[in-house]
Amino acid sequence: MDRYVAQVDEAVAFLRARLPVLPDICLMLGTGLGGLAGALDVGWESGYGEIPYFPVSTAPEHAGRLLVGRIGNATLALFQGRFHFYEGYSTRRLTFPLRVMAGLGVRIMIGVNAAGGLNLDFSSGDIMVIRDHINLIPENPLRGPNVDTWGPRFPDMSAAYAPGLRRAIHAVGASKGISLREGVFVAVPGPSLETPAETRFLRLMGADAVAMSLVPEVIVAVHAGMRCLGISVIANVNDPEDFRPIMIEDVVAQAKKAEGRLERLLVAFLEDFPTWNEQI
Repeated sequence: MDRYVAQVDEAVAFLRARLPVLPDICLMLGTGLGGLAGALDVGWESGYGEIPYFPVSTAPEHAGRLLVGRIGNATLALFQGRFHFYEGYSTRRLTFPLRVMAGLGVRIMIGVNAAGGLNLDFSSGDIMVIRDHINLIPENPLRGPNVDTWGPRFPDMSAAYAPGLRRAIHAVGASKGISLREGVFVAVPGPSLETPAETRFLRLMGADAVAMSLVPEVIVAVHAGMRCLGISVIANVNDPEDFRPIMIEDVVAQAKKAEGRLERLLVAFLEDFPTWNEQI
């Protein structure tokens, strides 16, 4: 663990020496959603492989770049692509960038992904604000020795997705005429997509959407004292009683179709950062 801490410290020092501004917020983008970077006034950017000890993204549609800049009055670290358990990374390694962001003083994490819909009231292209999650990835990133200076041994997860941030994003959606869903997200290890029986099981658990990401990052962010907002773009909805094949190409295509509305939502949200940041 001492080696991991030293690696985090080295990556933090590397970025501190190069960034023109330290970010208030980190935004992690998932499959088919990397185009949101076009809204950012970029002051610095780098491939993940150029930052000490960063993992490298191998998933489709994950560019693997870190951009730092501004949207309105918000200073932002934007991750074009994230890392997944199915790529072979441990959850500790795939959450390494969150530890680095915490070391830079980031206090808000926004995680966005493309997900499969489990709630039959949802439709492809819906945007779901995550209210809570279920973790089925078989490794917790906090497993092993705790670094007390990073966070508590047993972090409380009763409000992992900050209620104030959820209220703020709903208010922005309403003001822009963008309809938002809200629900429970379940993370699975992947990379195989769900069978009809697994889909039925996940629905019985109370999940509204499923994907292979986000939850490890949220666990580490909460441990580090960050406030979290999670958003899933519903790429497809599958009824286990009338199951259709799921193709990753279709997931990417549906995520891209919703990208314009998601960009308008997040840009408006971030431009209003001073207002809602004072209220939560």
